[in-house]
Amino acid sequence: MKIRVGVFFGGKSVEHEVSVISALQACRSLDKEKYDIIPIYITKNTEFYIGEKIGVIEAYKNIPALLKESTRVIPVGEKNGLNLMRYPMKKFGDNLMAVIDVALPIVHGTNVEDGALQGYLQTLGVPYASCDVISSAVGMDKYVMKTVFKDNDIPVLPCSVANVKEYTKNPEAVISAIESKTTYPVIVKPVNLGSSVGIRKAKNREELIEALDYAFTFSIRVLVENAITKLREINCSVLGDYENAEASECEEPFANDEILSYQDKYAGGTKSGKSGMASLKRKIPADISPETREEIRAMAVKAFKALGCSGVSRIDFMIDEETGNIYLNEINTIPGSLAFYLWEPLGVKYSELLDRMISLALKRERENKAISFSFDSNILETASFGGSKGAKGAKL
Repeated sequence: MKIRVGVFFGGKSVEHEVSVISALQACRSLDKEKYDIIPIYITKNTEFYIGEKIGVIEAYKNIPALLKESTRVIPVGEKNGLNLMRYPMKKFGDNLMAVIDVALPIVHGTNVEDGALQGYLQTLGVPYASCDVISSAVGMDKYVMKTVFKDNDIPVLPCSVANVKEYTKNPEAVISAIESKTTYPVIVKPVNLGSSVGIRKAKNREELIEALDYAFTFSIRVLVENAITKLREINCSVLGDYENAEASECEEPFANDEILSYQDKYAGGTKSGKSGMASLKRKIPADISPETREEIRAMAVKAFKALGCSGVSRIDFMIDEETGNIYLNEINTIPGSLAFYLWEPLGVKYSELLDRMISLALKRERENKAISFSFDSNILETASFGGSKGAKGAKL
């Protein structure tokens, strides 16, 4: 019997469109002999849709038309799996549209990748192939993430964090606090976004103000960190869980400007026929020494385990060519295109990568079933709110 896989994508995120591309790439690569695949599109209004054309990339050129031809559903947890029920329900006829055994969330950005969707799936009781709630949330918050890495002796750049309320109330104090912890030039970025959205470089106070104003349009919290003048970016993916994890090949992405932009990452594949992160200009393997390669790969696995990640993640590093120092920039707990292009050089096909992710989800589910989530107690037998008049005089 085939495993029924629900591929969740979209959501209320500035990386919504990137998620659509990543997810439909995966749907094409999942082994049809092993899995029944149900693409589940989450609109920017957080509505769930399934249908014949939900898995067709060309249909997303006109999303309103696509939704008219599709069926809105509500996920309902049941013992036999996750039921996708028609909504609104019809008075007569079958409202059960599909059942899934395991969820494959391929979502990017806030409200979905940051633990929100993972928590929803966990509450519904369905296994899901990605990082859990905590590692997803920590991996999305760049400041919290850096503190965890720093505590685990993983090198990160000095930084400062600011929120929009404090900045609006007293911009001079916020800017002075930033300048006390960092040195120009600096990189300014939203604390909880990916895909290079909202990022700018500032070489002086005037540019810092412009960069802060821009970043605050995308997030209420902003991270400011030292910029490396002579920078090389190296990325590496990790696959596994807390018990066993392995690193992929390393890549060096190339930007058209000082900062790798959203356009660089996702809009470079028009002529090549590729889409998503797979279309980015890059060199694989990266042109680095064997020693540097192994140092980065080992650090990637260490970071992955420090956050308690599961599934596949991509860890982005920075090399300061003036000093030779290596710094961890950030982790992407659900990377664009699931970083499949970093595994192919090691002989791991995309279909195999997805197989292993689904196996890890089912493994975690088996382990969770061995954990007790209840505690026998007679507390409800003795609880009283003092009669029918309400909580006055309640006894507990």
